[in-house]
Formats: sequence, C-alpha cells, structure tokens
Amino acid sequence: MRGLLWPSMVIALVVACASPAATTPSASITASPSPSTVQSSPVPSEKIRIPTASPRAASQHVFVIVMENTSLASALRAPSISSLASKYALATNYHAVSSPSLPNYLALTSGSTWGITDDGYHALPAGGLGAQLTAAGVSWRAYMEGLTSAGCMRSPYPYALKHNPFAYYGGSCPENVVALDALDADLVHDTPRFVWITPGLCHDGHDCALAEAGPWLDGLVARIVASPAWRDHGALFIVWDEGDGRSSVVPLIVATPDQQGLRVDGSYDHYSLLAAVEDLLGLPRLGAAMNARPLTDLLPPRTR
Repeated sequence: MRGLLWPSMVIALVVACASPAATTPSASITASPSPSTVQSSPVPSEKIRIPTASPRAASQHVFVIVMENTSLASALRAPSISSLASKYALATNYHAVSSPSLPNYLALTSGSTWGITDDGYHALPAGGLGAQLTAAGVSWRAYMEGLTSAGCMRSPYPYALKHNPFAYYGGSCPENVVALDALDADLVHDTPRFVWITPGLCHDGHDCALAEAGPWLDGLVARIVASPAWRDHGALFIVWDEGDGRSSVVPLIVATPDQQGLRVDGSYDHYSLLAAVEDLLGLPRLGAAMNARPLTDLLPPRTR
C-alpha cells in the first residue's frame, strides 16, 4: 500500500509547486485629483488605465493660446475675433470651470483646480501636463509674453505668474517655459509638438480692450497657421480662461487645416480641452479630463 501512495504524493507536490500562468497587469499612471476631491493640500492619487496612442497622434502638432476674461457674446462683437470664429470651428457652449484665473489655468493643465480659489502662488506637487509630456518624450514649450531673464517668479509686467500654470507644479518653472520672442524662430525651424502661449496682460485682453487684444491675436494666429507644423494636420485651440463675471460661457476656437466655418453647440469645458490635447498627443488623460466630453465634433476625422 505504501509503494502505491509514494508516486501519487510526488505528483501532487509537483502540481502544487508549479508556477501559475503569467498575467499581464494593466498599465497605470498617477493622475491629478479631480475637482470633486481636491483640497488645499494634495489628495491621494488614483490609478487610471493608459489608452493606446493612435498612429495619427504621432505626427500631430498641438497649439494652445489662452486669452482672458471675455464671454462668448462679448468676444464675437470684436471684428477680429468674430472673423476667426467664422473662419474656423467655434464651440458656442464652452464653459470656464472656476474663477478667478489661476484655477482655470490649472484645470487646463492638470484636470483639477486643486481646490484653489485665488490667484496667489501655491507650490503644488510635481506633475501636470508639462511633466506628462516630458515623461512621454513629447517635445513642448510654453511661450510667455513678457518673461525676462528675471525668471518666471519675478518677471515684470506684462508677464503674470498667475497665467503661467507650469510654474506651480513642483514649485518651480521647467526649462520648457520660455519668452514669447522665441516662438517665431521655432515655427520656422523646429516647432515643438505641443505649444502653449500665454500673452501678456494687455494682449490677452485682461488689461486692454478687445480692440487692441483682438488684432494682436489675429496676427499671432496668422503666423501659426502659416507654419509647416500647423499645415501638417496641426490643431490650434484658442480659448478664454473665464467669462466677464456675467457668464461662464467663453469662446473656444479650433483651427485646423481641414475643417473650417463650423459651429458646434455641444457642452464642453476646460477639462474637455485638456482631454483633446492629451488624446491628440497620445497621452493618458489627467484628473477630470478622464470623464470629460472630448472635442470630437470640432476636429476633422484625421485628427480625432
């Protein structure tokens, strides 16, 4: 009887010690907290599944220009802005997510306002869109009008620190933040795949009338759409950070070489724009951008 049990015990031991079938864990990335959970101090991160980048995203150049404090109705009364809106795609139901400026800029670059309700300086944990682009090996630059050799913390007017969200993540400015003067040469020779542009406090419409800010914006857009990077299926988003105090509906103009003269009345907000930027560049969505309605209706099929 003992001779019969011994082979059975050996077989059982071999089966018990065999390695289980290998499993592949889901890829994940740490995301910024969503506005519903943010506090004045950082909140625990959450894990999100990384979407696969589309082949189209590999050749995409994305430009973002952020203007200031103008409702959709007011902006369309300015001839230069109305002309841009008529020529390209316009979202007519696009909303700011907070007030004043800073929380909107943070929402656009991290998917969260971080519970901030003022324009003061807050050193946030490292992260946000800039760090995400760097980690993914995507070339990028943020061009700031008025930025000087004094640096992003001390540059004088018309530069405004509160309009430079990249200076908040990690408590310092990355080297990708440069003066706007560098843009024209980069458009000609080596345009980064992601371009962020913050005009100074006059040209963004914060301190000056649209009669001055609008033509300046029109000239900037003309230089961008003449660039090889934009003409090669690029996408330019022109957005206003917040409304005029009476309405949170702000303009969003989307300029692509393949889609013009379009108006879309779907409901969008700053998280939708962040989602669109990340989708176009093949990046996972951060924070509240995860569940935001993307700007699909404002983009031609080849850039979706």
